[in-house]
Amino acid sequence: MTQIEIRSSVELPANRKPITLHTSDGITLIGELALPIDAKPVATLIMLHPLPTAGGFMDSHIYRKAANRLPALANIAVLRFNTRGTSSPHGTSEGTFDHGNAERLDVAAAYEFALANHLPNIWLVGWSFGTELALKYGPDFDQVVGTILLSPPLHRTSQAELARWNQNTKRIIALVPEHDDYLKPAEAAIAFSVIPRIEIIAVDDAKHLWVGESATKRVLNEIVGAVAPQFAPLPETFSA
Repeated sequence: MTQIEIRSSVELPANRKPITLHTSDGITLIGELALPIDAKPVATLIMLHPLPTAGGFMDSHIYRKAANRLPALANIAVLRFNTRGTSSPHGTSEGTFDHGNAERLDVAAAYEFALANHLPNIWLVGWSFGTELALKYGPDFDQVVGTILLSPPLHRTSQAELARWNQNTKRIIALVPEHDDYLKPAEAAIAFSVIPRIEIIAVDDAKHLWVGESATKRVLNEIVGAVAPQFAPLPETFSA
């Protein structure tokens, strides 16, 4: 048996398949579902990517590494997709970028896909622009149990939209980099004060883009610690 060191480029075994999502306004989105090979998933991550007009897409590095590692290391299903008008190495979704408005239908299509495929314990994971989608629309989906926010900028989410989280019991966790370009931990504590139960995790030495393997491991460990704590912390090697 060979021990594989978990490094930046590693791609661990998973059942990976391209998927298409169909929105209620007739848009087809491209994506991928990565599932554990030898076990049923214990949790599902719907990944909402960074701003497409600034280079964000379903293959942004944290999301690609989550799909490459978490099915094998933590029995987690990872569902990634390009929102409307977004292109990545996986392909281009139909439609036109709508600044987070019509993208509500994109999130709904991913959620409905997860339900139709009986995926369990559904979480929304947003990064930057993706956190706006998670915050604005997460309360709409009854079977979403929580959301994890990576580098939330709070550019598009109103205080009224934040307050909607007080009407449910979904867990809400924000990972805020010490050196974020848009919202640093002290500022986040004030901006999110309308949601008293939010869990804000200040991450020392981190930046908005979570560059570097140490930042990637911190993010993935925080995600697993929330959604499948029995698998945390993640191992440094994998037996194959």
